[in-house]
Amino acid sequence: MMKRSSSTIPFGYKLKEDNTLEPIDKELSVLKEMKDGVKAGAFSLRGAVEILESQTGRKLSAMGLKKIIDKDKSKETPTTGILGKDK
Repeated sequence: MMKRSSSTIPFGYKLKEDNTLEPIDKELSVLKEMKDGVKAGAFSLRGAVEILESQTGRKLSAMGLKKIIDKDKSKETPTTGILGKDK
């Protein structure tokens, strides 16, 4: 369980009565498939959000999906040095 840290409830989670976030497995698995598909070039951002909405019933903008993908990329890429660039 995650503690809520903003006014927006992230895609793939729902707010519980105790103000914590509970994961929704179906939404998270479809989101992962769409992120992987966009990264691989199989889907456009807009195509992926249409699939997400049809499979989960929950809306997400193309820019919202892009932010999620970019956030994942920043977690995957370890930074080195003061400015985060390899020399």
